[in-house]
Amino acid sequence: MNAPALPSTHIPFYQPVADECAVFEQAWRQQLPILIKGPTGCGKTRFVSHMAAVLGLPLFTVSCHDDLSAADLVGRHLIADGDTRWCDGPLTRAVRSGGICYLDEVVEARKDTTVVLHPLTDDRRILPIERTGEELQAPPGFMLVVSYNPGYQHVLKTLKPSTRQRFVALSFDFPAPAVELAVIQQESGLDAPRAQQLVTLAGQLRRLGGYDLDEAVSTRLLVYCGKLMMSGMSPLTACRVALVEPLSDDPDTLAALQQVVLTQFGA
Repeated sequence: MNAPALPSTHIPFYQPVADECAVFEQAWRQQLPILIKGPTGCGKTRFVSHMAAVLGLPLFTVSCHDDLSAADLVGRHLIADGDTRWCDGPLTRAVRSGGICYLDEVVEARKDTTVVLHPLTDDRRILPIERTGEELQAPPGFMLVVSYNPGYQHVLKTLKPSTRQRFVALSFDFPAPAVELAVIQQESGLDAPRAQQLVTLAGQLRRLGGYDLDEAVSTRLLVYCGKLMMSGMSPLTACRVALVEPLSDDPDTLAALQQVVLTQFGA
């Protein structure tokens, strides 16, 4: 769990694709929670960071995992120097102070976490804390944002309809080639011709059928590759370590992916 990112004059770069920025801002103004769906590395987390900075709000980010419980979000009693004291979790801190609480890959968390989210995602906007007897009313500046990757999750790891229908939802995907080109250039500093080669390569890899790939190559990995190329690394090596190896462990699949790389950077 990350410490809250405080508002600053620095706004993380984000290239809008459609009307997602306007939808997010209006949802915040209307005190509505947002669910963001999309593949890994398509810009979900960057988008939330960007909007938090645009709106001047603290950002409390929680990277969800299998062992994340409701207590991790709300808080627990801790023993220090022989005394027992209550320690707020990130969700409680966000509700107390206002700001965005972002639960990344929320379906990875334990099922008991949805119990504490439900009262915050309807007109009550409250957070009951059973262990302290408190019932916190979320201030107008509080917003709950959750995300997950619906294409990757197993059927047992998904949001129930009763939970999904408590959120305004945005679907993200990998950006259009022109947008992805702008992102790679902005984030890596790579020149336009080589950035265009990476965009073309990404399209070829994403259309590659017949191989057991859990996920397609992400925009994030393209940026990593661009940064390595900018550092002086050869394109073939940069593509191998940033685009090919992260996608699979199967030798035959890796060889096939490397052959696709050669179509762009083999000369």
